[in-house]
Amino acid sequence: MMYSKFAAVYDELMADIPYGDYVQLIETALGTAADKKILDVACGTGILSVLLAGQGAHVTGIDLSDEMLTVARKRAAGQGLSIDFHHQAMQKLDVSGQFDAAVIPIDSLNYLESEQDVLDTFTGILHLLRPGGLLLFDVHSTFKTDVIFQEGPFTYDSRSISYIWETAPGDEPHAVRSELAFFVRGSDGRYDRFDEVHEQRTFPIMTYVRLLEQSGFTIERIFADWEDEAPEDESERIFFQARK
Repeated sequence: MMYSKFAAVYDELMADIPYGDYVQLIETALGTAADKKILDVACGTGILSVLLAGQGAHVTGIDLSDEMLTVARKRAAGQGLSIDFHHQAMQKLDVSGQFDAAVIPIDSLNYLESEQDVLDTFTGILHLLRPGGLLLFDVHSTFKTDVIFQEGPFTYDSRSISYIWETAPGDEPHAVRSELAFFVRGSDGRYDRFDEVHEQRTFPIMTYVRLLEQSGFTIERIFADWEDEAPEDESERIFFQARK
């Protein structure tokens, strides 16, 4: 998967994501983000990292995409914030220090292909957390991968960006393959096309429970769709809050 052009349009595509709600979830669990050391795993273009740093947190962000990290660094510098960004895969974490919390936001964990990758990620994060440290993440539900995503194609059209998003089941259970054709309007009014292929996979809730417990975490709560309520059959986004 290439990110060189996708990074440039990512922020507009994610404009409806309530990152502020994610900050509130973290602060509810920590008491406050101020002066806390927080690891933002798969930080993308740094939207959440910057919001947390703006609350006084000491943030370290990691991402697999150099292009995304370039945008993240510019965003932080533009707001006068000091954030450490590193080019790393989440299942192979290699950062120094101990953290009060780690977050894997906006279904980023679903880009891992296997249970072992998920377990390695949880284990690596556990080793970086202080005793009592928080892990907060969200994933697609199996209902979303198996039903909602298969109702494509989906389309999007704004004055500057359009896309056609076609989906198909992936090779593994609860996996989805997305093929996207983007059309980005230039200053001359002409559109430049580029294509992306994304593959995501999720697991049943109890699989995540097993992997969290196997890595050494204690689960505090599981909830869905940004609400403090238990997941239901047609919930789309499942949140996990766990402690070291």
